[in-house]
Amino acid sequence: MPRVLLDDIEATTAQALLKHGANPNAAAKVAHAVRVAESNNNKICGLYYVDSYCTQLTTGRVFGDVEPVVNHDKAGSVRVDAKYGFAQVAFAAGFDTAVQAAKANGIAALSIEHSHTCTSLGYFTEQFAHAGLLAIGATNSTARVSPPGGSVPMLGTNPMAMAVPARDGGVAFQFDYSTSAVALGKITMAKAAGESIPIGWAVDADGNDTTDPTKALEGSLVSAGGYKGYGLGLMVEVLAGALTGSLLSTQIPPLKAPEGPHHDIGQFYLVVDPNSFAGDGFFDRLDQIAAAVDAQPDARLPGSTKSDLDAVELEDDVWSSITKLAE
Repeated sequence: MPRVLLDDIEATTAQALLKHGANPNAAAKVAHAVRVAESNNNKICGLYYVDSYCTQLTTGRVFGDVEPVVNHDKAGSVRVDAKYGFAQVAFAAGFDTAVQAAKANGIAALSIEHSHTCTSLGYFTEQFAHAGLLAIGATNSTARVSPPGGSVPMLGTNPMAMAVPARDGGVAFQFDYSTSAVALGKITMAKAAGESIPIGWAVDADGNDTTDPTKALEGSLVSAGGYKGYGLGLMVEVLAGALTGSLLSTQIPPLKAPEGPHHDIGQFYLVVDPNSFAGDGFFDRLDQIAAAVDAQPDARLPGSTKSDLDAVELEDDVWSSITKLAE
């Protein structure tokens, strides 16, 4: 497997997006998100998605040259209409306004409306943490998860993310996970590799447990933790779909289909300024939480041990496909 510089991953991804119709701003924003995903070993949200981005730019499922519209009509709410473009571009357009609103009011909300899939939700909440703000994010996706006792998908994998700022302005910890038992991409990757999946990830079309990824894709995923994950998935659906005025999971078309209607997905971020509440006491308590975790040798706070990389190993076919898209 070749070891590829993250700089090269970002530059080649941007070139591929430019070639297929994205403007320089959109190409740069999306390419940086891909870089971060690869640096975090988040294969599903990294280069794995670039071919789909390029294809859907050419077919018009995503617009690569639109300017998002930012609305800040109320002190604590910032709304961005992505105009069926990339979520990364819309988020960047509203980010500074949302940060200012949270610091001015103590708390604010940012909604991204009518966007392409944001892919990695934690990529966005982490940016708020670097600005000294606590952020909780939610987004939905194509219906893949059936309710407990059912067998017909009605929720997406509906991820939620949280990023907590450290005293020094960095990230104390963060997490980003689907409210389904597993992300859909892990099942599609298992199918592509000819591998089985564990019991408890999905059911077949008749509602029976299955280890066959093909039958899982014909059936439905299940919620993480049964009814508890189902409740969280419903919460995400309300925040990301209903509050943003974007599509519900049952209305969102398949995300990676080459052609078809726009994704029209929403993301919702609740942003809190700790200094407006507990002040330094917030960070004191974070230190106490971290100490309690660190006292256990094999335990860690999620997302707190990321290492700075300058290169990652990629499978030959993955990197060759990206370079061909950029030629």
